[in-house]
Amino acid sequence: MLTVHHLGKSQSERIVWLCEELELPYALKRYDRDPETMLAPPAFKALHPIGSAPVITDGEVVLAESGAIVDYIIGKYAAGRLVIGAGHPDFADYLYWYHFANGTLQPAMGRSMILSRLNLPADSPLRQAMQGRLERALGLVEARLAQADYLAGDEFTAADIMTVFSLTTMRYFMPVDLAPYPYIQAYLQRIAGREAYQRAMKKGDPDMTLLLT
Repeated sequence: MLTVHHLGKSQSERIVWLCEELELPYALKRYDRDPETMLAPPAFKALHPIGSAPVITDGEVVLAESGAIVDYIIGKYAAGRLVIGAGHPDFADYLYWYHFANGTLQPAMGRSMILSRLNLPADSPLRQAMQGRLERALGLVEARLAQADYLAGDEFTAADIMTVFSLTTMRYFMPVDLAPYPYIQAYLQRIAGREAYQRAMKKGDPDMTLLLT
């Protein structure tokens, strides 16, 4: 049985959502963060040497890293769903945005979060540089969504599942005002309307207010 080990308010929401989109049979095991440190509890850290979310178990397989897990589940269970093949005209866009999520957007959010917690002056060159990277990343997402309903094109794909966390739940850790990004806001409303997303968030983080605006 595929088991998703879900740490609250973490990238493992991607995996719960993926399973719901694919309507897979899976077990969900939830873990709460330490209320003071906001870190994973010891039971979660014991699952995998890296000690961070997400983690799945599937028989003898123990796998971390959200991108690797998404690829694993899609490759093993999706039967071609939520991906775009090499013969499709949107293939390159799918690949780009799938990897943009953890290659550019999430690191930009994470670096900005760390710098904000260091209480560096707002005019610090390092802080300004990281803020510029984040704004460029968000601006690129905004420009893409001005052209298409979803990141890979007209079709909802795993690229969207990889990206939405950074635009929503990650903002609990690194607040970002989405007012300058109307196409991102409209996109998040489309995501909010997906029944699989609604189910996933209710199962994984039932008490969390979703940051969809």
